[in-house]
Amino acid sequence: MEDYEKLLDETYEKIKPISHSGERFEIPKIEGHLEGTKTILTNIPQIVSYLRRDQDHFVKYLLKELATSGTIKNNILILQRKINSQKINEKIEDYIKEFVTCSQCGKPDTELLKDKGFLFIHCLACGAKHSVRSKI
Repeated sequence: MEDYEKLLDETYEKIKPISHSGERFEIPKIEGHLEGTKTILTNIPQIVSYLRRDQDHFVKYLLKELATSGTIKNNILILQRKINSQKINEKIEDYIKEFVTCSQCGKPDTELLKDKGFLFIHCLACGAKHSVRSKI
């Protein structure tokens, strides 16, 4: 029995610990560039796909929160003024807190449901259902 424990201890010492943040849901960062007085965001389709949300809902939220106008052409969002990426990423985090993560369990496994004019988040992990603002 002592040999087994000795071998086990040696094995644990040889194994490198896996560096892992513990989070399976990482908030995607925006990609884009400035073109004159406009901000061009190139990875909006990837972000909404990752968040499993409607692109129009996400873009409408961003435009309102950033207080600017914009258009989508060829899956690229063109904002009509210069905005730094840090501010855009903060607004994406705010969107995720309000419209993606469950307020009960904190998991991102949710869906948006509309019922009698109200918008709800339904958590697929814990079953919780709570309302969110429907007017963006």
